[in-house]
Amino acid sequence: MKIFSKSHFKDEKTDRSYFENWVTQLEENNGRKYDRYEIETSLGKTLVWGLNTKDEYLDTLVIFPGARTTSLIWDFDKGLDNLNHKIRVFMVETNGLPNLSDGSTPNVKSLDYGFWANEVFEKLKIERAFIAGASFGGLICMKFGIVKPEKIKAAFLLNPGCLQPFSLTLKNLYYNLLPILIPTVKNVSNFLDKAVFSKPNHRLSDFSEKMIVDYEVFAISRYKDRAQKPYYMDKQLEEVKADTYLLVGDKDLLFPFQKSVNNAKRQTKTLKEAKIYNNVGHGIETYDKAKNYIGETIKNYH
Repeated sequence: MKIFSKSHFKDEKTDRSYFENWVTQLEENNGRKYDRYEIETSLGKTLVWGLNTKDEYLDTLVIFPGARTTSLIWDFDKGLDNLNHKIRVFMVETNGLPNLSDGSTPNVKSLDYGFWANEVFEKLKIERAFIAGASFGGLICMKFGIVKPEKIKAAFLLNPGCLQPFSLTLKNLYYNLLPILIPTVKNVSNFLDKAVFSKPNHRLSDFSEKMIVDYEVFAISRYKDRAQKPYYMDKQLEEVKADTYLLVGDKDLLFPFQKSVNNAKRQTKTLKEAKIYNNVGHGIETYDKAKNYIGETIKNYH
């Protein structure tokens, strides 16, 4: 696998220590300790968090996070309990994002992220599983669904970054670029309020809101991000052979929902259902009803 770019923390020791402390805070608030796997892949070390991972008889769900996020965001406020179904969960820290995995990335337009996802399955000894991806993670799910569909029971795409180009509306660009240019708590909070959540329906607890603001300020200011961003996969979507479920929020500024739904119905032959959630922003992986749906679908899947 050819390495396209390498991202890194500005001060590896100090910044990794900050992230480890952040994880500890999350674990203490949630009252649980995450299983932890460090595996070697073509992109270097890949870290994976887990819940119930020793219970091999359970259904398995493998999660890929969005760009500039950590997969642990899925469990803010014990959010994975909203699956309402005991599941073996692996939360993959995608290489090249601000997390504890190595920073190497392949060319995002190649199929290499799909081959990398297959390596993750092999190293974790997962023969076949459900997968879910938010935003950039949705793109990885679709790459995987092209190269190794037989490993996937079904894929859940949450406001994915592969069904259309990133929105270039002035409003979206303003709220996205401001915290990148000036990474203050105020600017990050504005971005989260306007693009990621949709209060009062779609929101986090005060503790988790502080955690995500702290993480985003840290990720923007301390991580040298050279990774490519998601793109519209267009004709490649027609090659996906895994059953696919699409979950979108109607308040997503980054990837307006209707275009994603239209393109999925037109180009993804294995699309099973498209669910639209009212008053939900881009960060749909933190929304309880979206995880209710994933858990229920897994529970009844045949």
